Order: sequence, then C-alpha cells, then structure tokens
Amino acid sequence: MKDTIKKILASFDIELRKITNEENNASQLFKKHQLLYQKYRNYTMIPEKEFLDNLELCYSYRNIPGAIVECGVWRGGMIAAIAETVGKDRTYYLFDSFEGLPEVKEIDGKAAQKWQANKESPGYYDNCKAEEEYAEKAMTLAQVNKKHLVKGWFSNTLSTYPADEKIAILRLDGDWYESTMDCLTNLFDKVVPGGVILIDDYYMWDGCSRAVHDFLSMRKATERIQKSINGVCYIQKNYD
Repeated sequence: MKDTIKKILASFDIELRKITNEENNASQLFKKHQLLYQKYRNYTMIPEKEFLDNLELCYSYRNIPGAIVECGVWRGGMIAAIAETVGKDRTYYLFDSFEGLPEVKEIDGKAAQKWQANKESPGYYDNCKAEEEYAEKAMTLAQVNKKHLVKGWFSNTLSTYPADEKIAILRLDGDWYESTMDCLTNLFDKVVPGGVILIDDYYMWDGCSRAVHDFLSMRKATERIQKSINGVCYIQKNYD
C-alpha cells in the first residue's frame, strides 16, 4: 500500500514539475515579447496588447515552413519583432506603398471615411505614411539578412511574389477593402496548409472585414475566422 501511495505521489510530483516548467517558460516568453514591444514601439502603431498577441500567435506557428510576409508595414516594427520571435534566418517580404494609404472608398465604411478626412487627428499618422528607411532600420535591428522590401501599391506589386516561395505566416495590414482583397487574391494560395493569416484591421474597418467575407465566400472556403484573447483576427489555412 505504501509503495502504491509513493508511486502516486511521485507521479503527481512529476506532473507538477511539468506544469511549473510550462508556466515558467510561458512567463519568460511573455517577458521577451514585452521587451520586443519596448524595442520597437517607435516603429509600430499597434497597441501593446495586440502587439503581444501577434507575437504569441506567430510563435505558435514558428515551426511551419515557409516565408514570413507582411502587407502594410509602416515603419516595420511588427515584422521585425516577429522575426526575433520566429527566427532571424528565415525569408521576409515587406510590401508597402510607403506613401500612405490609398483613398478610402464607400465600401470601406463611414468610420474609415471620417478617419481619413480628419487629418488633424492624433491617430492619423500622416495617412499611415512612412519612409522605407524606417522599415530597413527595424529589420537591421532584428538582424534579418534575407529580407525583401517591395515598394508600391498592392495591386501592382503582390503579383510579383515568387511563384515557388511558400508562405508560413501572412500578416495583412492594408486597412481597406481593395487592399485586403488584393492580398488574399494574390497570396492566400501561397500559404502552406497549417500556416496562418493574421488580419490586423478585421475588427476595425468595415471594408477589411467585408473583403475577408467576400473572398472566403467566393472561394467556398471552409477556413474559420478566429480571434485571439486580445482581439487579433486570424485564419489557419486548412490541411489538404
């Protein structure tokens, strides 16, 4: 009887150690992500909670093979932090006009129209315009060598993405309907099964969410739209 009790207690002790180790690892990872936010906070306009959620999501997909692609880069802080999270030696593509957002359209919703018209708002960020040198510097800070900064409007540049370059993590931050649709039309099929698509503006702008719904509907896709704990929208690509 005593031996049985000892075995049970030993089993509990092993499980408790496993749980403790997992909690310690999670705590250390969270602290690392917090430090990354502090490092790149001047290179991003994403709030801290959502920034950390992006990193946590990307970390969970770190073993998926393929390139990391961001469409809508601004100063490059988000993808630079992602690089430090999933691997500096991977291949990164950064697509942005570096001229700000295109003109908002009716399909993007009244809130989007109001935002773009209010040029004095502290959240306007010069229509999200940033010089590409910022993104270059951010990726240099992240010590990424295999990076491709592609300047221009999505409608002109996304079709140039290499046909044989598969994508593990695709992050969309194009705000409007047409921009989001351009991203999905050109890059959705490049995402490997089990890969992930993060959609920054899904809960922010009507045009973005409409584009996602329209695209999935047109494709008769069965991928589910999911939401992280702090409201980051993402879609995991189905396995074949």
